[in-house]
Amino acid sequence: MARKIIDLSVPIENDVRSDPPGLEPKISYLSHKDTAPLVAARYDNLRPEELVDGEGYAIEYLEVNTHNGTHVDAPWHYASTMDHGKPAARIDELPLDWFFGPGVKLDFRHFPDGYVVAAEDVEQELMRIGHTLKAGDIVVVNTSAGKRFGQEDYVKAGCGMGRDATLYLTSRGVRVTGTDCWSWDAHFSHMARKFAETRDVSVIWEGHKAGREIGYCHIEKLHNLEVLPSTGFEISCFPVKVKAASGGWTRAVAFVEE
Repeated sequence: MARKIIDLSVPIENDVRSDPPGLEPKISYLSHKDTAPLVAARYDNLRPEELVDGEGYAIEYLEVNTHNGTHVDAPWHYASTMDHGKPAARIDELPLDWFFGPGVKLDFRHFPDGYVVAAEDVEQELMRIGHTLKAGDIVVVNTSAGKRFGQEDYVKAGCGMGRDATLYLTSRGVRVTGTDCWSWDAHFSHMARKFAETRDVSVIWEGHKAGREIGYCHIEKLHNLEVLPSTGFEISCFPVKVKAASGGWTRAVAFVEE
C-alpha cells in the first residue's frame, strides 16, 4: 500500500498576513555574492572574485518569535503551572512520543468566526466520523481559517476551542492538538467582546488555560487540513528544541495510506 506525505505547515516568510501587527517574522536574505567577502576574509590574501564563481554561500537571518509559522505551544506558554499545580513543562522538556501518532480530524469549517467550540460539538463530530478517542491521538481542527492564510482577515478567522472542548480531548488522553487558525482560542477581539459583556476573566484564552488542569500542547497555523480524511493517518510534529521556551517551530506532516 502506497503512503502519501501531506505537508501540514505554512512557511515562515516576509510580507504575509500570518500574525498580528508587530509580531510578524522578518527575514533578511544574503546571496552568494553578498557573502563572498566574508568567506574570502578568512583566507590569506584571497580576493572574493578568486572564489569558485566568485561566490560565498547563501544564508538568511531571521527575526522571529517561537510562535511564528507552524509551531507547537508548550504548557509553559499557557501558564506557570499544569496538572493542577505542577510546574508547567517547557518545549524542550516534553516527551517526544507525544508528537508522533494517529491523527483525527474534526471538521468545524461550518462554524462562524469567533465561535467557541463546546464539548458537545466535539462529541457530535466524533460520532459523525465514527471515532472513539484514545490516548496518544493527535486531534487537529479544520476551521474556515484554513483557506484564508495570508489574507487580510486570517488572524481573526475561524472558530476557537473552548475550555470544555479542550478538556474533553485531554481528559481522554489526547496530549497534542492542532488548528489551522492563528490561535487555538478564538481571536482576542472576540474574547474582548465577551469579557466586556460578562466581566469574567475566565473567558480570556480559556482553551489555552485548560492546560492548567491537564497539561497538553497544541499546534497553531496548520495547513492543508481540508485534504485529510477524518481518520486513518498519522501525524509527525516534533518541535524544534529551544531551551526553556514556550514554543517551538515544527514541520508538521501527515502520512496517509492510499
